[in-house]
Amino acid sequence: MIIKENTTKRNTIYKGRVLEYVVDTVELENGLEAEREMVFHPGGVGVIAIDSEGYVYLVRQFRKPYDTDILEIPAGKLDKNETPEACGRRELEEETGLLAKKLISLGEIYPSVGYTNEIIRIFLATEFECGKSSPDEDEFVDVVKIPFAELVKMVMNGEIKDAKTVVAALKAKALISNN
Repeated sequence: MIIKENTTKRNTIYKGRVLEYVVDTVELENGLEAEREMVFHPGGVGVIAIDSEGYVYLVRQFRKPYDTDILEIPAGKLDKNETPEACGRRELEEETGLLAKKLISLGEIYPSVGYTNEIIRIFLATEFECGKSSPDEDEFVDVVKIPFAELVKMVMNGEIKDAKTVVAALKAKALISNN
């Protein structure tokens, strides 16, 4: 059975540079009405870069919603008309200085299905060369290079909580283990 909610009214609360916040009135399967608060997002891309010696390149940056610094894979928002692959290459270079020669898709994730339509595409880079990083003017990141096995341990013991990094690490581990 397919369950569908029909939108009867949309109220745009806020439309910013990146996010749009709306409240939809919907008709439910049983005929009742409900409200759905949603945040629309253009989507993003994350890249887990693992070198030939088994080191992974992460970035540590302050994340205001959690009021702390977070260790995560390089990632960023898709620009209008930008392909996920182009975004992944751009973000990897901007944040770490690494120039990806090849990106392998690890799929896409829905980070929080209850209130946003954001889709994050995840890629694995195993072939890259070093260039020069150039973070955005409002972006302050430290590049952290650790053994990939250490990242997986950090994910498994709960030290890494960022969803895209958790998924990227576990999917990359599964892909590498199967090859």
